Amino acid sequence: MDYEFHSQKELFQRVRPALRSKCSELQKLGFSDIKEFDVWNYLIATKWRQATGLMLSDVVSDIFNAAADEVDDFLHQNKTERTQEMNKDLDVI
Repeated sequence: MDYEFHSQKELFQRVRPALRSKCSELQKLGFSDIKEFDVWNYLIATKWRQATGLMLSDVVSDIFNAAADEVDDFLHQNKTERTQEMNKDLDVI
């Protein structure tokens, strides 16, 4: 089954259960300050920046495989840019 997303917000909502699960895992590892938008924006800025034609399964896989220490490092390096909003660098995957 093919999915088409017309906005980043629509894609975010579709993968939000995976993001919640990842954040739950990170909390158990002691990274309680990492939120759903943090994982999302980390992946947009690092993994998906130049990506084209990603499938939904790729997006979910990237969420589950995001390394806790790399997400945490990204957040510390971009502390002033941390937001609860969508990163505008990604139109639609």
